[in-house]
Order: sequence, then C-alpha cells, then structure tokens
Amino acid sequence: MDIRAILVGLAFALMWSSAFTSARIIVADASPLFALSLRYLISGLIGVAIALFLGQSWRLTRAQWRATIIFGVLQNAVYLGLNFVAMQTIEASLAAIIASTMPLAVGLAAWLLLGERLRPLGMVGLVAGIGGVALIMGSRLSAGVDLYGVMLCTIGVVALTAATLTVRGATSGGNFMMIVGLQMLVGCITLSLATLLFETPRLNPSWPLAIAFTYTCLVPGLAATALWFWLVNRIGATRAATFHFLNPFFGVAIAALLLGEQLGTRDVIGVVIIAAGILAVQLSRSAKA
Repeated sequence: MDIRAILVGLAFALMWSSAFTSARIIVADASPLFALSLRYLISGLIGVAIALFLGQSWRLTRAQWRATIIFGVLQNAVYLGLNFVAMQTIEASLAAIIASTMPLAVGLAAWLLLGERLRPLGMVGLVAGIGGVALIMGSRLSAGVDLYGVMLCTIGVVALTAATLTVRGATSGGNFMMIVGLQMLVGCITLSLATLLFETPRLNPSWPLAIAFTYTCLVPGLAATALWFWLVNRIGATRAATFHFLNPFFGVAIAALLLGEQLGTRDVIGVVIIAAGILAVQLSRSAKA
C-alpha cells in the first residue's frame, strides 16, 4: 500500500465519520427522509456532471448497473435513511459506533454464509469487536438510550453489510464517478417515495442547517464516496476496508468536539476494543487475499 493510498484512506475515514455529526445537526431542523432525499438529488447531479466533464459514460456494464442500484437502495436509502431517522433520538457518537461495526458484520457474514475461512486473528477480532459493542451498549442501556433508534441503526448496518457482500468487485471497470452520482440518484428516488409514504416534510431554515447540509452534500456525500471507490479500485476492497478501524475514533471525537457529547470510561474502552477488533478482522482477511 503506497503513501497516496494511505492518505486517501485516512481522508475517507475522517469524512465518513463526520457524517454522523452533520446528520445530527440536520435532523434538528429538517425531517430526515426529506432532507436526505434532497441531499442525494444535489450530490447525485453534481457527481454525474463531474463524471460527464471527465468524459465518463452512463453506459455501464451489467455488473456496474447492478452495483449502482443495490448500493443506491441498500446503502443510500436504507442504511443512511434509517440512521437519519434514528439520530432524532440517539446521539451521533452512538450511531457512529454502531455503523462502524459493519466490517465485523461483513467478516461474520462471509464466514457463516459464504463459507469464507476466517484465520485465528480474525476470530479473535470478531470476539473482541462484539465484546466492545456489548460493553458500550450495556453502558448506554443503563443510561436510558432510545432502543428504537438503536434498532434502526442496527438494521442499517445489516443492509450495508448485504450491499457490500452482494456487489464485491462489481464497481471495477472505470466510470467510478458516474457510478457514484447514479447511485445517489437511485437513493434520491427511493427516499422520495419513502418521504411520501412515511413522513410529513419539515424544514426550519437556520445557519447550522445550511452549513451542515452543504457540508454533508459535498464532503461525506460526494467526496468520501468518490475516495472510497478510488481506494477500492487501487488497493482492493479488503485492504481498503482496513481503514474502517479508524471510524469509531473519528466518529466519537468529532461528535464530542462539535456537539459536546459526553463519553464515559466504558465508552472509550469499548471504542478501543471495537477498533482493535475491526483491524484484526481486516488484517486477517487482507492476509488471506
């Protein structure tokens, strides 16, 4: 892995982790599904415009169209849609911690459902990661965390895990910026339908909302996704996913810095254990690859 890939991986992890804090700010002044569908409309159109400027085409391969639709529905609509709804009642740091367990869920599902052999280091990482989650959730449950919000975030992780396992390697072959833009437009269409069915749009214009919404559209929404696809195409999905071990650290740090969310000793210990577990699982899978 070269220094360029390392720097891109660090930037991706920081951008991805910051999305939970900006989402928490957004849902304070806007209904979640409406705000997210609007975000995907803007980010998607910008992404497609950049792709066309770069000479990319929307004539994708069948595998790329499949990946675009699956990711657009499962990642953009289900995963992020449920997280936006959940962050009306739970803290951004907790949502970030739950979401960061995705590499553990992918490793576990690949082992149980796809027959992928898991090395001893990976087994230790899975056990450690699950233990870290249990430690944090035990602390939060005793403090009266909203269980409905936790359930929504958990379902979101399952959806993202399914998308990741389903389209592994399908985004290779070029046109990655076009894929980024189109999958966001798929998410926009899906969430627009969900808004009509389940939500009464709400909007309270404010400067925090404007800043957070703009940031979310351009940085976690567009730049982070583009960096992720670039990273996957350069070093492979397994090695790229190693950078997810930084997400628990960055997620809770940004939420504490910008939102003033408090972290207990058990939260900090749990984050360290989860990060170590994610790193162990990814190193195990990377060594096998």
